[in-house]
Amino acid sequence: MQLISPDINLDFIGKRWIALAFSLTLIVISMVSLVLHGGPDYGVDFAGGTVIQVRFSEPISAEKVRSTLGPLGLGSATVQRFGLEDSEYRIRTDQISEGEAGPNPDKIREALSTATGLGVDIRSVDMVGPQVGRDLREKALLAMLYALLFITVYISGRFELKWVISAVMAIAIFGAVTALNVMGWSIPLQILAALIVAIIGFVILKLRFAMGAIVALLHDVTITVGVFSLVGKEFNLPTVAAILTIIGYSLNDTIIVYDRIRENSKKMARQSLAHIVNRSVNETLSRTILTSGTTLIVVMALYLLGGGVIQDFAFALMVGIGVGTYSSIYIASPILLAWQKSASKR
Repeated sequence: MQLISPDINLDFIGKRWIALAFSLTLIVISMVSLVLHGGPDYGVDFAGGTVIQVRFSEPISAEKVRSTLGPLGLGSATVQRFGLEDSEYRIRTDQISEGEAGPNPDKIREALSTATGLGVDIRSVDMVGPQVGRDLREKALLAMLYALLFITVYISGRFELKWVISAVMAIAIFGAVTALNVMGWSIPLQILAALIVAIIGFVILKLRFAMGAIVALLHDVTITVGVFSLVGKEFNLPTVAAILTIIGYSLNDTIIVYDRIRENSKKMARQSLAHIVNRSVNETLSRTILTSGTTLIVVMALYLLGGGVIQDFAFALMVGIGVGTYSSIYIASPILLAWQKSASKR
């Protein structure tokens, strides 16, 4: 099946500066939002506390639910709609013990039912201690870091046949993170240091494909997390699973384009790299649109029909698939061209 003619010749490379300005704008907005909100809004999985999911027999406002919790000592609890209807909510509090000092599901159900005159069903109660939440948060961040770095190291071997150098890079990155962990550095600082070491290594060792891939993946992850911050959605374990899925999906698109660039570099040896990259993007455009379009249809169905449990996961995938497809065309590929121009000047 082919929606777009293989002879199409859109000037993607010619519009790369417009795309770069657009990407920088999105990244700045994402970073500003994260700074203003003090980082991602960590869910109970990472921050610790208690989340009680309640469902009313009829629609009700979040303000009404929140006002009912005051007499129970939970006036500072967060009340968020769960799903697409106004009858199911999540009540989140930092307290984790049940009884007088913490949330008691039976008392909450009784108070809500008495105050609203509606039937109330406690759907679930999740409690996570602060230490467990902190450990989960650190492991999730490290999982995303290793996914980013080791995938880009694989690309170096796959496209530039530098398997030994790639293995040395992987060992160096892992060793750096381990050493910083032993020294007591925080996880965010470890991630920042590892990324800096990786980028410097890619430049020194001239791993241009890996550089393009890691810049595109960082672009995708930053914007996805920024969108979550902008719309006020929680950052939890399903979100991490979605981001890891996005990393794999975006990388798959990037590899398809890179593979075509490598093939066309041999066929069009007399052509400029700009022409080769643009031709390669156009040749893979039909496949990219078909793959992204069909995947988005499935993810949108999950978002609309899958219920509140899977809604955040599906939302992250929708954002990530769109951004990942865009970055494969306008971020990963132009990096190769920028690398060549920089090398020519040197």
